[in-house]
Amino acid sequence: MTSIFTKIIQGSIPSYKVGENDSFLAFLDINPIAYGHVLVIPKKEIDYIFDMNSTDYLKLFDFAKKVANAMEKVIFCQRIGIAVIGLEVPHVHIHLIPLNTISDINFENEKLTFSDLKMNEIAHKINSAI
Repeated sequence: MTSIFTKIIQGSIPSYKVGENDSFLAFLDINPIAYGHVLVIPKKEIDYIFDMNSTDYLKLFDFAKKVANAMEKVIFCQRIGIAVIGLEVPHVHIHLIPLNTISDINFENEKLTFSDLKMNEIAHKINSAI
């Protein structure tokens, strides 16, 4: 079940890390639908979020909350939205998306593009607030 996220965890694919601990990783989505769009994943390979045991499930959301709180400190937005879709990559992941309008969380919107420099800047800002 090795996915692109497993390769990111292993470091064989680079990412813009926002936060990390022994069990979870948060990094910028490389195809963001909003400025500061973050993905939060468990380091353990699990395909479907509801297959997680209750303890790990709660810890994942606790970690995501810490990341979202940091995002709110450094990104101009009304709220941080959350989405769990689970169809694109066979590895549990939570989308944390800065929102100013309901349409900001539309995954059918055109994806945004930021330079490597800008992505590093965004990741650093969020990481500094954790």
